[in-house]
Amino acid sequence: MTNIMIPAWVDGSLQPVEKLDVHLRGLRHKAISVFIMSGDEMLIQRRALGKYHTPGLWANTCCTHPEWDEPDAVCVTRRLKEELGIAKVKAQYRGQVEYRADVGNGLIEHELVEVFMVETTRDLPLALNPDEVMDTRWIKVDTLRAELAATPEVFTPWLRIYMEQHSTLIFGTDA
Repeated sequence: MTNIMIPAWVDGSLQPVEKLDVHLRGLRHKAISVFIMSGDEMLIQRRALGKYHTPGLWANTCCTHPEWDEPDAVCVTRRLKEELGIAKVKAQYRGQVEYRADVGNGLIEHELVEVFMVETTRDLPLALNPDEVMDTRWIKVDTLRAELAATPEVFTPWLRIYMEQHSTLIFGTDA
């Protein structure tokens, strides 16, 4: 993992802090999450096995941290391209959520998340970056809820939190 500086709150002010240090210290930090939808289906990704936390788990379409001084919308565009090869989509801002979750190996995600939604069709071209994503699939939201209930351990903590606590903000309904 490269030495990426992300915005985190330290002693009450937003400061650039190295990404791994943020998670080791459990610092509150900025993040973005993107949900790509086609009707009632969501594109989810399975995180690459080389990821430093939650490898091999299923997550929403794209989750990341803006770099220091990077606008959120720019981060969305950059990471969709870097992780999934997705370009030229229009992301709509949905709102902000905050959560704190243990992601294993002594790491804590304490994120202030800007949530974005993309409406598209299932034929959206993808070019997966194998360092980031090992698989993707389209899943009906109701099916995702059933799988989350039956096998929560195969999903990231934040996807479980989003679906349980923030569906109205993300989807506009309890989806």
